[in-house]
Amino acid sequence: MDSLAGFVPFLLYFALGYALIFAFIFIYTLVTPHCEWTLMKQNNRTAAIAFAGAFLGFTLPVASAAINSVSLIDFAIWGVIAGVMQLVTFFAVKIYMPKITERINKDELSAGIFLAVASLATGILNAACMTY
Repeated sequence: MDSLAGFVPFLLYFALGYALIFAFIFIYTLVTPHCEWTLMKQNNRTAAIAFAGAFLGFTLPVASAAINSVSLIDFAIWGVIAGVMQLVTFFAVKIYMPKITERINKDELSAGIFLAVASLATGILNAACMTY
């Protein structure tokens, strides 16, 4: 039974982690000018790659926050920070590549790969910085 002592905290952190992920996905798809869901349903590989990068780029620091947080509130705060950093990354890429939305809509892979890598790089750096 001792090995199950952490089960309730595990469930709480896991549920909050999933809630943060779902909230991020919802907000990210509202903020980006292109509709990832519609594009992916149309088999747009570029949208899928870019979205996967943002998804993973957010999930990595959320996992780091779960490991390093001292409470559920601490975890939630750092999860929100991770989401903000992903949104900042999208807008930074948009400054560097102003026609990113048009290029994603046209299924130009190089644009999606660049956005995905920028999102992953942000997530990795974000996760590493959360090891306070």
